[in-house]
Amino acid sequence: MPTYTVTNSNFNLSSKQQKKLAEGITKVHNVVTGANTYFAQVIFNKTKKNNHFMGGKKVKEPSLFLLGQIRAGRSKEVKDKLITDLKDILVKNSKLDETQIWVYINDLPPSQMIEYGAVLPESGKETKWFTNLPIKLKKKLSAIES
Repeated sequence: MPTYTVTNSNFNLSSKQQKKLAEGITKVHNVVTGANTYFAQVIFNKTKKNNHFMGGKKVKEPSLFLLGQIRAGRSKEVKDKLITDLKDILVKNSKLDETQIWVYINDLPPSQMIEYGAVLPESGKETKWFTNLPIKLKKKLSAIES
């Protein structure tokens, strides 16, 4: 369901930092939205040197961007908490100042998303969705969740 893409610019993230960020992003999404952890995926990218511009000028300071694509249907309060908690995870694990952190959330209609070969359920209907999955897939997802 959520796909979070983390892009770092003008600095490196260690493997340990990436692991902590992935764990933190997954936990925040799970706690704030109630969605199972097996839905959250985190992908890391790094900009190439001299490939980051703002206002037409090269950016030289470190920056960290998080783009989250999530299912639509959550309240403003939930999304406000989600982006704030995600920002806090990025600050804590990157050691950057919050002014160097960018968080964007895009809502996508669940009916326009397929994961694990199945169209996704509306928020709150994950249990029914899971019940209708093939047993092999249920075992796979249960192993990720634990």
